[in-house]
Amino acid sequence: MLSEQQKLLIKNAIAEAEKTTSGEIRVCIEKRCPSTPLDRASSCFHKFKMHKTALRNGVLIYVATQDRKFAIIGDVGINQLTGAFFWEETKLDMLHLFRDDKITQGIVKGIEKVGQQLQTLFPFQKNDINELSDEVILLD
Repeated sequence: MLSEQQKLLIKNAIAEAEKTTSGEIRVCIEKRCPSTPLDRASSCFHKFKMHKTALRNGVLIYVATQDRKFAIIGDVGINQLTGAFFWEETKLDMLHLFRDDKITQGIVKGIEKVGQQLQTLFPFQKNDINELSDEVILLD
């Protein structure tokens, strides 16, 4: 699905984005989506306990590579502060790259945009800890 270099690029993009925010970003990838992308993202969000962050400010980027489907889901803390327009705009930016078969670049673009939004809404705090791993979740 992804090479080690691609996984490292994504992991580093998450770490970089999280340097300026108390928010948490995760990326979950699998070949096939067994339901709708939003339902699958929601299921993964809870499976990986992303709803357990202190400020409820986790964001999951879900991608099904073979089915060419994806979704972005944010926890209640961020959803209360940002509108649906932000999520749609981020998805469109990613989609432009995905259509050119630039999957990794599309994911990184999404991470960067989410990181910028999280930085604005949830700036880094002195006592902040990385609550969730930055590793890419591969489900296949």
